Amino acid sequence: MVKIVVFDSGLGSLSIIKEIQKICKSDIIYFADQKNFPYGGKSKKQLEVIIKQTIKLLEENFSPDLIVMASNTPSLMVKITNKKVIGVNPPINEAMMLSKTKNIAILGTRSVIKSKSLSSYIKKFNFSKNEKIFKVNSSELVNLVESNKFVTDKIYCKKIIKKTLADVISDKIDVVTLSSTHLTFLKSLLSSEFPQVKFVDPANTVANNVLANIKKESEKNTIKIFTSGNVKLFKKNLLKLGIKNKVNFLST
Repeated sequence: MVKIVVFDSGLGSLSIIKEIQKICKSDIIYFADQKNFPYGGKSKKQLEVIIKQTIKLLEENFSPDLIVMASNTPSLMVKITNKKVIGVNPPINEAMMLSKTKNIAILGTRSVIKSKSLSSYIKKFNFSKNEKIFKVNSSELVNLVESNKFVTDKIYCKKIIKKTLADVISDKIDVVTLSSTHLTFLKSLLSSEFPQVKFVDPANTVANNVLANIKKESEKNTIKIFTSGNVKLFKKNLLKLGIKNKVNFLST
């Protein structure tokens, strides 16, 4: 039996959980920290306090084998020393290798896009001057997912996608990283709007990282769901996604 806690500020964790459950059987505790949504609107100092308190809370309540921090924002901006924690980072090296034009874009939350942490992360790869990266604040797109608009109002979503990306995604940009776990839910809408672009999702990489760090699988996949926000509202939004599990409250 392996117990894995997966958390972020809302629905984004589900994109990671789906991939984990595809490749290994585990007992998953999913914590949607909606009280602190959006992580992408927080300063580095605020995030450090929130994330460290959250990891401590999850350790004390669930004693997990692994904790998946299923959000690019804290994974990039908060230094975590706990060896149980697995983060998710923009798959920019993979994106650059896939790109024929060597012009790629990173879609992320406002905090990430403006952060020194992202700039430092990009520098690690020593890209040449011919390899260009465009950073795009996609917080509005994250809100489309958390509000469930991507299920209830696809026409509105397409309008916001156009507004956010039409001026950014030129003929040059052929690969884009979905560097918020929420954005995975918009992948089909993004692809239909920009069919010439390949959208790269890091969820499979994270799931493989989880698999590499577990000693023994569980007998079957199970999931328990917790939120620090409104339980009834979150349950209603999960039902729209076909998820009928009980939702529990967890105070932060």
